[in-house]
Amino acid sequence: MAERERSLTPPLGGVFVARAQVMDGEDLRRAITRIAHEIVERNHGLDNVVLVGLQTGGVPLAYRLAEELLAIEGVDVAVGTLDVAFYRDDIGLRPVLPEAVTEVPVDLAGRTVVLIDDVLFTGRTVRAALNALADYGRAKAVQLAVMIDRGHRELPIRPDFVGKNLPTRRDEMVDVTPDGVTLGDVVPTK
Repeated sequence: MAERERSLTPPLGGVFVARAQVMDGEDLRRAITRIAHEIVERNHGLDNVVLVGLQTGGVPLAYRLAEELLAIEGVDVAVGTLDVAFYRDDIGLRPVLPEAVTEVPVDLAGRTVVLIDDVLFTGRTVRAALNALADYGRAKAVQLAVMIDRGHRELPIRPDFVGKNLPTRRDEMVDVTPDGVTLGDVVPTK
């Protein structure tokens, strides 16, 4: 694989340098299909199921899952987006992205919400998402779908649906794009 670089926003700063592709686009597609089937099976259909993608990496996955659920079950599942920046316990250490918006299209009261994120790491983003969801009604249940579970949890949070378990070092970075999943390092810039 050719070396791939891209700029990162603080707190990471620096440049992401790809080392290894761990899933290609086809692997990603298959994982999305499998997760979609698992969501249908777990919930005995899609009645009152809402997908909520976490900004920014979970949003494209939420829409891809919705497309797959439509293909499988013929049901157009509501999809929302959730920016948890102001709910995080490290709010002063991370940037607030002005383009990241929250849009929850339906009242969540009595519904099953599937939170979707690209990478599960410490669990802090998911904790913030649970706090943010409370502003949109008391969900009947909240489930978590992630493309990559890399371990290193700091909170007792576990996903219900996982594309791939990927053990990593704490200082590595995982990049999920439509082309696949890449493992790499952050090289500081000065």
